[in-house]
Amino acid sequence: EENMTVTEDFSRVENTYQMEAEVCIIFSDFGKMQNVCNLLIEKLGTSVTINPPHFYHTPEAIDTLRRQVCVAAVGNTRRKAQEVCRLFGQSLGKPLLIKEEETKEWGGHIDSHLSHSADSLTLQERIQNATVYASCRVFAVFEIKGKENRRHKLL
Repeated sequence: EENMTVTEDFSRVENTYQMEAEVCIIFSDFGKMQNVCNLLIEKLGTSVTINPPHFYHTPEAIDTLRRQVCVAAVGNTRRKAQEVCRLFGQSLGKPLLIKEEETKEWGGHIDSHLSHSADSLTLQERIQNATVYASCRVFAVFEIKGKENRRHKLL
């Protein structure tokens, strides 16, 4: 309910009363939004108008994306370092230094002409415009251990 606002307008037209209601809902799940819209259209028919959705990211969602990208970059760096160590017969130890060097964020804006208003964009174009991309470059130093010759003798 905290993500929903309802505005009602009552008016009298001759001997009848007319009510118009506007319901604005914030969804965090695209599929759930589609299901609710379909249900409203199914139950209320032509008496309901569904406006095109407005997509945006909360600051918390952007912060989570930044963290996930950084953690993925560190994981990729560790895997690459492990592969290099394996090539030289070494084993990778604990990280000695991990530093986030650069983080980039950008949106997937569509190259559109000025004649296209926000209302004339397709759903796919709206989603693409609202999509946020991020990359992170990290610097990491790992301890390298020599492989010990371990021979298991069967007795």
